[in-house]
Amino acid sequence: MPNATVIDHPLVQHKLTLMREKDRSTASFRLLLREISLLLAYEVTRDLPVELVDIETPVAPMRAPKLAGKKLVFASILRAGNGLVDGMLDLVPSARVAHVGLYRDHETLQPVRYFFKAPAELCDRLVIVVDPMLATGNSAVDAVQELKDAGAKDLRFLCLLAAPEGIARFEAVHPEVPVYTAAIDEKLNEHGYIVPGLGDAGDRLYGTK
Repeated sequence: MPNATVIDHPLVQHKLTLMREKDRSTASFRLLLREISLLLAYEVTRDLPVELVDIETPVAPMRAPKLAGKKLVFASILRAGNGLVDGMLDLVPSARVAHVGLYRDHETLQPVRYFFKAPAELCDRLVIVVDPMLATGNSAVDAVQELKDAGAKDLRFLCLLAAPEGIARFEAVHPEVPVYTAAIDEKLNEHGYIVPGLGDAGDRLYGTK
């Protein structure tokens, strides 16, 4: 899929396999998601712009690269997106955080919005939208549209797992927004879950049903 990048680093793939195991405990799943989010964040920020600044080391002055522009925004699609954002903030602690509250109606499989809060000046920031699963694509499409309506212009979408149907739906609506994922699985089942997938990421992250 032309707009999707699969992050196939061996450590990413290894940790994802562990997370797929149905008997994995909540504590272990949560820790693995935090660890894998660091690796995913490393890849999705690989081409951030830098500028040279003057500094002094203990030995000599030099010009060295630092990130340029306004601080990043990590936009979490609640609630499961927080599991990725927590680890990403370990890597980029100065990033701002937006929250988009959406839940999926299990009858219609359509997202229902219940909360939105974002930093100011989104138009001048790179916004990385995060959700562990890109299944039907409906929540991702709506979340990105909410952020666009709030002024965001430079967006990327980061997930742990994606279904071909979700990527196709997302690209049809937001073709200019690249998708980064650790794996593209086989398909969706009749309930809108990714197959083989790893179940409901939010329930496994927070120990709920």
